[in-house]
Amino acid sequence: MAEQSTGLSILDSPFARKLTAFVRLSQDDLSVLSDVYRRRRSFAAGRDMIHQGQVDQTAYIVASGWACSYKLLPGGTRQIVDFQIPGDFLGLRSVLFRTADHNVEPITRVHASEVKEQDLLAAFTQTPRLATAVLWAASRDEAMVVEHLVGLGRRNASERMAHFLLELGARLKLVGLADRKGFSCPLSQYQLADALGLSAVHVNRVLRELREEGLLTFQKGKVQFQNYEALVDLSGFDRAYLDHEGPLLR
Repeated sequence: MAEQSTGLSILDSPFARKLTAFVRLSQDDLSVLSDVYRRRRSFAAGRDMIHQGQVDQTAYIVASGWACSYKLLPGGTRQIVDFQIPGDFLGLRSVLFRTADHNVEPITRVHASEVKEQDLLAAFTQTPRLATAVLWAASRDEAMVVEHLVGLGRRNASERMAHFLLELGARLKLVGLADRKGFSCPLSQYQLADALGLSAVHVNRVLRELREEGLLTFQKGKVQFQNYEALVDLSGFDRAYLDHEGPLLR
């Protein structure tokens, strides 16, 4: 794990793009956010950056790369709770709860800004609008968890896969990393299986069926939507829960 300064304008960061989709931040707000964002660290793929049970854990804001948060079961199996992409917080709940209740593993090399508890609380005191924006981001993450539970419990495998990939596309589009045609995606079929409650063999079969039906392809690290509207109809995807279309809080 290496530390470095960012050297980038906060306006260029996925985190700022994400927050300003909901709250219009002033120059003073952005200055405070820049201070929060200044300590950059790098994490290698495959080595947990947050461990379940760890105390006094710092949080991170992902600048680049992908990670996953997961729970490891006593039998050795794991459930991936969510994937984190540029612009997302890692370990925010762990900072507020004092003890990490999950693990976070980088899927690719991750560059992230370290955020200590005292810095985060000081920033919220200085600019309540920033606190509001972060609360919105946390609330959206909670809404996604609810939607994932619905998917695991009530959607069949094809619906679950289509909904998940549409959601990922919408999240990436918000930070400038996707469009309606698709997005780059480093996830393996084993990681998809651990997230969607399927076996890797079942994931492979579902992706093949979606491809043969002309709905989407997922090959060579690229998801391409062949028939976006049909995917929406198949999965019942309603992006309202992501709150990307709402008015700015001015």
